[in-house]
Amino acid sequence: MSRIILTTIGSLGDLHPKIAIALGLRQRGHEVAFATHKEYQSKIETLGFEFHRMRPDNQALHDPQEMARMMDLQKGTEYVIRQWVCPSLRDTYSDLMTCAQNADFIIAGEGVLVARMVAEKLGICWASTVLQPLAFLSSYEPVVLPVFPFLAKFQGLGAIANKGIFQLSKVMTKSWAEPVHTLRRELDLPPLMGNPFIDDKYSPDLVLAMFSSIFAKPQPDWPASTVQTGFTFYDDSQARAELPPELRQFLATGEAPIVFTLGSAAVMAPGRFYQESIQAAKLLNRRAVLLIGNNAPPENLTDEIIAVNYAPYSQIFSHACAIVHQGGIGTTAQALRAGRPMLVMPYSHDQPDNAARVERLETSLTLPRKQYSAVRVAKRLQELLENPNYAAKAAAIGRIIQSENGVSMACDVIEKQLKGISI
Repeated sequence: MSRIILTTIGSLGDLHPKIAIALGLRQRGHEVAFATHKEYQSKIETLGFEFHRMRPDNQALHDPQEMARMMDLQKGTEYVIRQWVCPSLRDTYSDLMTCAQNADFIIAGEGVLVARMVAEKLGICWASTVLQPLAFLSSYEPVVLPVFPFLAKFQGLGAIANKGIFQLSKVMTKSWAEPVHTLRRELDLPPLMGNPFIDDKYSPDLVLAMFSSIFAKPQPDWPASTVQTGFTFYDDSQARAELPPELRQFLATGEAPIVFTLGSAAVMAPGRFYQESIQAAKLLNRRAVLLIGNNAPPENLTDEIIAVNYAPYSQIFSHACAIVHQGGIGTTAQALRAGRPMLVMPYSHDQPDNAARVERLETSLTLPRKQYSAVRVAKRLQELLENPNYAAKAAAIGRIIQSENGVSMACDVIEKQLKGISI
């Protein structure tokens, strides 16, 4: 069978969907290796996959100040690209080239800019992956750009106005791409026709749009090689991680709680999220579960409010009456699949756009991070919990997503590429 390199950078929200595909491909007999941050080595090797360290390291996973810079609403995306991704391009290229020498196919996560260069140098096919609709920057649907949040109000003006907005995005980010163009010249690769962060970042062989059509429908300006697979789900439940005993006991002894979480990245820079969440739960006289990561347990907990470091979303979200989260695509997908109403407090990157999408689905409400206070949170949650339409709509969408099989779809189209069958 084929040897496939899966490469990704970022948080667990970026890694987990790729693990889901890797498990599916391995089950079909393919050899799968990962090239990613050294911080994920143990997770990858525990699952039995070959691991290769690919720089840059993800030190923000252990550095709250660095994570805060990366998650800044207006400057976070620029910081990630200019201060983290691009300075390491040559190291990233070297690391990926080393492990891809005998590969038949490369599957690249968003931001692995050198995957295209490695594939071109080795003369092999590759696939780009898109985890969130915002990455397509379609002119045919409303989007929320954290870099230009004020432009969101103009999205209702239609495709012509949207194209103008995206042209402005290309101009504003042009200088970000200079290190990419420089490295391509050094490698004697042909110049790109467009911006590698906007409109010239997709594989001509295959683009995997790894989200449900209920979340975002295909658009006319998506690349012709795009296949929409649906969400691909993985969390540690597949590795037989279980709910902590104290959490199982808590869930079994009372009404459904509100679950508060900040995913795997924003949890490093929580601010007052947990303190305000505790007070909101008390104002509502509701039970609550706080997923706090490596943060110290918050004060003022009661018998009706429990804090645990981690719980697989696939096991905890279905027990919730509502889910409050940061809007990361992995968290959002799991909450949609669980069929529960949401209150979203987005940080940066794709999160404001994800929040807007689930709100348009009538399953959620949005509260800006700067407005996240106990009184406001309690008010929004009360609206979610007392209006049965939110729960009904969320449950209906949950059933649709549960019926989809994104992993099978993704593996099918990857195998077609390996066999030289046009998509």
